[in-house]
Amino acid sequence: MTSNKQAIVFLVFLTLSGMVTAQNNTNSPYTRYGYGQLSDYGSANSRGMGGIGYGLRDSYYINTANPAAYTAVDSLTFMFDAGVSLQNTNFSNGTLKQNAKNSSFDYITMQFRLGRHVAMSAGMKPYSNVGYNMSTTQEDPNTAGNYNVTTYSGDGGLHQLYLGVGVQPFRNFSVGANVSYLWGSLNHTTSMSFPGNSTAFGYLETTVSSITSYKLDFGAQYTFQIDKKRNATIGVVVSPGHNLNNDSYVQRQLGSASVGYTSSEQDTVFTMGTPLSLGIGATYNYNNQLIVGADFTVQEWEKTNFMNNPDAFCRRSKLSIGAEYIPNPVGRSYFSMIRYRAGLYYSQPYYKVQGVNAAKEYGVSAGIGLPLPRTRSQISLTGQYVRVKGTESRFVDENTLRICIGITFNERWFWKRKVQ
Repeated sequence: MTSNKQAIVFLVFLTLSGMVTAQNNTNSPYTRYGYGQLSDYGSANSRGMGGIGYGLRDSYYINTANPAAYTAVDSLTFMFDAGVSLQNTNFSNGTLKQNAKNSSFDYITMQFRLGRHVAMSAGMKPYSNVGYNMSTTQEDPNTAGNYNVTTYSGDGGLHQLYLGVGVQPFRNFSVGANVSYLWGSLNHTTSMSFPGNSTAFGYLETTVSSITSYKLDFGAQYTFQIDKKRNATIGVVVSPGHNLNNDSYVQRQLGSASVGYTSSEQDTVFTMGTPLSLGIGATYNYNNQLIVGADFTVQEWEKTNFMNNPDAFCRRSKLSIGAEYIPNPVGRSYFSMIRYRAGLYYSQPYYKVQGVNAAKEYGVSAGIGLPLPRTRSQISLTGQYVRVKGTESRFVDENTLRICIGITFNERWFWKRKVQ
């Protein structure tokens, strides 16, 4: 039976991993800049608590935010976690309004013990998402009825396939590391056309960057046992920055349907990198019923290059606060074992628009964890409201309502039954 379960999960993992790379969950015009929208939302249960994770230790869920947390897994348990999200976003720049709906498969992870004090996790999740399509119209002041339309569009993003190990060298202290294979493409197109003049020359420029590289994350956690019912955990995560390997080209076309087109293509390698990232967090646990925590993250994007531009980004920071409450973790009543979650966060994104910090981001969330009867598995449902506020009136504001659904299979695969 165990081998059949392992085969089923492996097939599901391969199938869904293809879905992760095919999905795009954004229509934000801000994804025109840099690597797009960074995907650091975490699992569905973490999102319900505002995205905290550096200090979380839970034997029922996989916490990829800090690889040191892998050692919290039960020695008899194999866990498999997957999540999807649905979202509705309203865009506005003060005069124009637009709506977009998206769905995506967010992550696939698994975790199990390798030994008494060693645990392992593997999975696939997005690093960033690019997806936008917008246009502007400008009239020719010298010729009545003539105007030009400029269209900006893009898609793609980066994905990461990771393998992580956590080790507990001594009681209450754990360390861990994730090694990720990072790959994907960033595709951007700019076109200009003249609908009212068939003889005018149009313009089309396409920039494609294919990226293959790596990502490293190192984490540590220490738990202070206050008394029999209370403890606190401090967690730290460091991710070194480095330049990314890429193979890029820029293609330009000039002409019209009546006179034909001329085109040129230039192969190049851009200088682009990822930043040094530092995260610190803490959680307070009362009797395994109440968990309250906070995370703070800072990323030095201002010290990186993007497409040969050393001033493309600004420093990114994020503060998250969250809590989870379980009425009775060992109760017999189903409703006493439901997990109730709430959280909020504030973030300053890393991208710039025309040389200035583009926006600020606020988010609030609430969710529940529903145990599946007669198992240790859980379904997590989370609702998020996210507001992206442009720093200037000419920038776009975004209001997003997102629903996240996660399912965690928590099975005792390694339990040896005794036969009388």
